[in-house]
Amino acid sequence: MPKKLIPLAIAYDFDGTLAPGNMQEYDFIPALQMKSKEFWNEVKKKAKEQDADEILAYMDVMLRKADSEQVSVRRADFKNFGSKINLFPGVDSWFKRINEYGKSKGVRVEHFIISSGLREMVEGTKIFKEFSKVYASGFMYDHNGIARWPAIAMNYTTKTQYLFRINKGSLDVHDNTIINKFVPKEQRPVPFENMIFIGDGETDIPCMRLIKDQGGHSIAVFSPKKKGAKSKAEKLIVEGRANLSAVADYSASGKIDKAVKAIIDKVEAAGRIT
Repeated sequence: MPKKLIPLAIAYDFDGTLAPGNMQEYDFIPALQMKSKEFWNEVKKKAKEQDADEILAYMDVMLRKADSEQVSVRRADFKNFGSKINLFPGVDSWFKRINEYGKSKGVRVEHFIISSGLREMVEGTKIFKEFSKVYASGFMYDHNGIARWPAIAMNYTTKTQYLFRINKGSLDVHDNTIINKFVPKEQRPVPFENMIFIGDGETDIPCMRLIKDQGGHSIAVFSPKKKGAKSKAEKLIVEGRANLSAVADYSASGKIDKAVKAIIDKVEAAGRIT
């Protein structure tokens, strides 16, 4: 009988982690006849005026501005906008490479997105098929297929819920029967020690800290072209929120590649001991 593979989950933020910038800035905001800074300033203004969550505020501004500029907001339209997103170096080959390395060590690697960006845009990217589940902000659609209302608004604290969903195997957002149920640690499908979180910003800090404190590993990535990004990532190490900081380069033999493979080795060794 073949040996059962040891589970390992890698959860990623998206914007600034797998792709430079915010996903809305590639084609969607220009379609609104706005500059990125203008759009995000309006979001902050709306959030302040309404004492609202900024994620809900940006989703509201997206729909209102799209309506005024006659920009179509069906699911297919968001997916089309997502297809224009650029990825950091090495991301294209990352998943196959890490999956194969894991398998060679007796480890089954699964990948998840936990992002404040839009799930519909992630669905349009060429890497969407690599994820077991995409947890991100998203819309509900009317009978004409037009986005009308937020279905999920993913802020910095709600993100942590989805780590528990992965941990407990309760992957469907609408189903709360398992997520709120007591499940003994040894019966959970993916132990926190066998989880990695990769993120880049302040909205990722609760997830990074949760995973690190539970015995898993958190990696803070940064774009070398973004001013101050390296020092912010390194600060997360000093503050005990992440285990490692690295340039957002997923190429073979890069720092992230080496670190994740080392974690896979660690998980495999722990699995042999138990």
